Amino acid sequence: MDIAIPEIFNTDQGSQYTATNFLAPLIAKDIKISMDSKGRALDNIFVERLWRSVKYEEVYLKDYQTMPQAYRSLRDYLNFYNKERPHQSLAYDVPAIWYQR
Repeated sequence: MDIAIPEIFNTDQGSQYTATNFLAPLIAKDIKISMDSKGRALDNIFVERLWRSVKYEEVYLKDYQTMPQAYRSLRDYLNFYNKERPHQSLAYDVPAIWYQR
């Protein structure tokens, strides 16, 4: 939410997304909550593509020894993903620049 507060937060129907602790910050910011239909991964294709990149470019290549190490490494990867990594769908621009326009 550093760039903007979304109007809608879309997830699958995983139990983690229905937990009060997860939903409370969204509700506090008046963000609408949307959940995909069961078995409909394509409803949220952009997030599915993000997680594919996270897994294949970061998680599967690392051997995290501790939770703090995993947190730091994932934080650094997501920073790279948003601020340095060119995206084909954005004409090989980076999201941080693209969304500041």
